Amino acid sequence: MIELSVSEVAHAVGGRVQGQADRRIDGVTTDSRQVPAGAPMFVALPGQHADGHDHAAEAVAAGAVAVLARRPLSGVEVPVVLVDDPWQAITQLAAAVRAYVQPTSVAVTGSVGKTTVKDLTAAAVGSQRRVHAAAGSFNNELGVPLTLLGLREDTQVLVAEIGARHVGDIASLAPHLAPDVAIVTAVAAVHLEVFGTIDDVARGKRELVEALGPGGLAVLNVADPRVAAMAEAAPAVLRVAADDPAADVHARDIRLDGYARARAVAVTPWGHTEVRLPVAGRHHVTNALLALAVAGHLGIDVVAAAAAIEQARVSPWRGEVFVTRGITVLNDAYNANPLATRAALETLVAVERSGQAIAVLGVMAEIGPTSVEEHLHVGEACVQLGVDRVIAVGPDAAAIAEGARRAGATDATTVPDASAAEATLAATLSAGDVVLVKGSRVAGLEAVAAGIAAGRIGS
Repeated sequence: MIELSVSEVAHAVGGRVQGQADRRIDGVTTDSRQVPAGAPMFVALPGQHADGHDHAAEAVAAGAVAVLARRPLSGVEVPVVLVDDPWQAITQLAAAVRAYVQPTSVAVTGSVGKTTVKDLTAAAVGSQRRVHAAAGSFNNELGVPLTLLGLREDTQVLVAEIGARHVGDIASLAPHLAPDVAIVTAVAAVHLEVFGTIDDVARGKRELVEALGPGGLAVLNVADPRVAAMAEAAPAVLRVAADDPAADVHARDIRLDGYARARAVAVTPWGHTEVRLPVAGRHHVTNALLALAVAGHLGIDVVAAAAAIEQARVSPWRGEVFVTRGITVLNDAYNANPLATRAALETLVAVERSGQAIAVLGVMAEIGPTSVEEHLHVGEACVQLGVDRVIAVGPDAAAIAEGARRAGATDATTVPDASAAEATLAATLSAGDVVLVKGSRVAGLEAVAAGIAAGRIGS
């Protein structure tokens, strides 16, 4: 973060200072348990389950040198900026930092792949520019401001992720990012319990394209018809599609290695280059092309950008592949929806193996009134693709195993939780097997992958 005085913070958020106004801060935290080194300010956010005001003294004891709050605090011997609404204030401060630094702003949204695209874009652009990127999946009403507050004076390009659970969420957050480039990855049936319909999801994602200024650019995965339709709202468009030679950026000669990691020749307006993916799955070719499109648009040499993508560090539990004791694990446990789960299953059966292809699958949460039907379809897809063994984890995922059995599977079971999945695997998993771990966050299936890595599962 850029260094600011407490009085400058107060001016940016319309607050008033109690205490030493010239005290300087160089960071912001909202978690009293994780106060960074340096001179951070603690923002006391009132929440549904906890109120930051009750933990301000703990934050100060841990090293916070100032506090932003909505009421005076007793026992806090540091400057306090008082505001009416700390949630609004942290957003205002973030917007002020972004306006001061004035980076080129790249924002990514989509129902699937946005964190991976964010990571690959940051790597590609970072090969020749100073980049600040969102950490992990910082994409909501707190994650976006925290991302902006991480900007430094020398940042040239910001790569941020922006998510939504309702129509209007992106419209409210995007102006603070002031995007110069908007990437849309896909529209899928996610969060339908709150969105309503897939067309509502598309309207929500379109809000990022609509937030572009007159000189803005939309980078769109036009293989998705709902994303392609967003071109009409964009000042300018780069069309990306892995398998469509008519797209501005596309691929040819796509190949998979033994661990289903893709390599391809990327065809772009700035030249052709081979790109290799650091994660498993053919579907990630599109993610890499979206990143290359942004890099090329920003004047980055695409050969250098492709080399950086190959070495990119992608956020955990997304297309991770590791081998231990001869067992190959695809850890894709961060989240799940029907589109992403199908892609993960296709990746599973593409991995070279001498043993079984085993799918450990948790619930796909918040996909709306067709949830049972969608879980049945996933089970059917397991059989169609040639998965040898299906383990559905949790009662909400039971329809996956049922769908597999209806389609003719002879080894499809349901277990109550991740611990039970570990126990079930421990009895039979052996060298040569390939295991996919995939589910929504509530399933906690990363524990299964961790169990295999730690040697608790498999021989």
